[in-house]
Amino acid sequence: MKNVLIVDDAVFMRGALKALLSSNDFNVVGEAADGEEAIKKYKELKPDLVTMDITMKGMDGIEGLKGILEFDPQAKVVMISALGQEAAVKKAIICGAKSFIVKPYKNEHVIKTLNKIAGV
Repeated sequence: MKNVLIVDDAVFMRGALKALLSSNDFNVVGEAADGEEAIKKYKELKPDLVTMDITMKGMDGIEGLKGILEFDPQAKVVMISALGQEAAVKKAIICGAKSFIVKPYKNEHVIKTLNKIAGV
């Protein structure tokens, strides 16, 4: 079972993702509401995977992604954001995200993508 950190400023989104992942053989070890909290929780929890929103109050997901990768260059971060614009996707991938899922997402797509990134 893979350990996951969920990062999103919307409580309902974290809850929805947690329910989805927990019912599909993922163990949600923590949640964060912005990039700064994500970096702190990543260092503390050392999850196998991170799901990261881009647009958040405080430190955004791109900066959070950079901070996590600075701490652990092998980190597996998947961006999940409503920002489906090509520029945001490219920036996230260039900065080191392993994949990008656009909201609203299909549950099967999230599970398939995370299993692929996790090497399951």
